[in-house]
Amino acid sequence: MSAVAVQRTSLRAGAVAWGVVVACVAATTLAAQGSRRVAPAGIPVRFAEGTVHAFLELHSAEAVLLANGDLVQLPHEGEIESRMTFRFRDSSFFEETVSFTQRGVFALRSYHLVQRGPAFAADLDASLAANGKYVVRSRSHDGESKEYAGTLDMPPDVSNGLPIVLLKNLGPHDTQTVHLVAFMPAPRMIQLRMAPVAEPRVLNGERGEPAVAFDLKPQVSGVAGLFGKLLGKIPPDSHVWIVTQEAPMFVRFEGPLYAGPIWRIDLASPRWPR
Repeated sequence: MSAVAVQRTSLRAGAVAWGVVVACVAATTLAAQGSRRVAPAGIPVRFAEGTVHAFLELHSAEAVLLANGDLVQLPHEGEIESRMTFRFRDSSFFEETVSFTQRGVFALRSYHLVQRGPAFAADLDASLAANGKYVVRSRSHDGESKEYAGTLDMPPDVSNGLPIVLLKNLGPHDTQTVHLVAFMPAPRMIQLRMAPVAEPRVLNGERGEPAVAFDLKPQVSGVAGLFGKLLGKIPPDSHVWIVTQEAPMFVRFEGPLYAGPIWRIDLASPRWPR
């Protein structure tokens, strides 16, 4: 896959997968003074998650198809397990699995991220539990291996793998900041500010559907944040579009799946064999 080969030299080993699912759009500016901040204790469950199976496509910023994938989400013993998988044309592999509860507010229970193959600067296998315990194994393509294990001080709003779910439960004027654990490959706690920036309309055939475009901005405070920006270790902003008519629908994600290039996730339709 030529697009991946061209981008490979710019990829970093760090990984921050923002979440699960997809979108479609154009944009209109929303007045910032109309934004309402949500209390940091947690985002209330307005639309409960359930059983989902969707086909996905992953494209480069130049609209080159990089990978096909699936989103499978299932209830399991009082929790929801959501797994997003991409299989690249160059044999690379990406899988993000998150388990969470939705009792009043959304809360992470466990998280597992796997990336391997030439589309990534290094292979990575990272696990994180709600109690803060983590294990990270990283292996560069020249054979250098690193392993990290320990326990993080976990804020209650750590949301790895959950931003898309959370955005479906925000209103068009709500702003929220949550925490994420970035694997670089050593774990690093960062903040993610999620704010509405536009109210476009998405076309369903000839009919326009109202949507909200959200900006997802990673933030690291203080000196660490300054050096992170200088060294290019803080991922760039991501963008998510959600249709808001009746039940919310995630239609597109655009941003890095880890600290690498800008990619785009779209819903796909099944194709019949000829």
